Amino acid sequence: MELLLVLVGLVAVGAVVVLVGRARVGRGEARAEQLRLAEQARLDARRTMESVLAMNDREFEEYVADLCRRDGCTDVVRVGGAGDLGADVIASLPDGRKLVIQCKRYAPHRSVGSRDIQTFNGTARAEHHADIPVFVATCPFTKPGRDFAAKHALVLIDLDLLGFWNTGSPLTSFFALDITRSGTHKRPQPKSAPKRPARRLPPTRPDTAI
Repeated sequence: MELLLVLVGLVAVGAVVVLVGRARVGRGEARAEQLRLAEQARLDARRTMESVLAMNDREFEEYVADLCRRDGCTDVVRVGGAGDLGADVIASLPDGRKLVIQCKRYAPHRSVGSRDIQTFNGTARAEHHADIPVFVATCPFTKPGRDFAAKHALVLIDLDLLGFWNTGSPLTSFFALDITRSGTHKRPQPKSAPKRPARRLPPTRPDTAI
């Protein structure tokens, strides 16, 4: 009888241990799910281009870094700030090549010209030893700038292409583009006040014979 009581006690203890273990696993899984949902919500909040254009410089650089992580890049670091020598984001592509990115959060009606691209090309390669320099801007690039980038194998991502990257196109899909022709590269005009409709004059009475 005593042996039976001992066995029953051991079974009861074992059941309690199993239940406690499952509860801990359940809490861990719930916590992991909460973290996943929070991260997804943070990324979803950046889905629209309107929200991208509303970011400040630091937020835009972190947003670009997040897109790199999404596309499988490793060792992703946001470097932007004083003394960054043109490197706002540095990362490694899945194949090991070094990626150096400069980010320009300009108003859509502005443009990035050849001088900025030439400067970035020099610092990205000479200072940061980039295998692939990438210039990301929330505006178009000028034709001389695009021609220089094509000649020196820089990747340019303008507002049009950023929209595709934002909605799921992988970063590597932009590497083979003919940058001299990709995107519309049209400069939208700044918003202006709506024009008032022209004032209509009352109709004149035709002359009548006396």
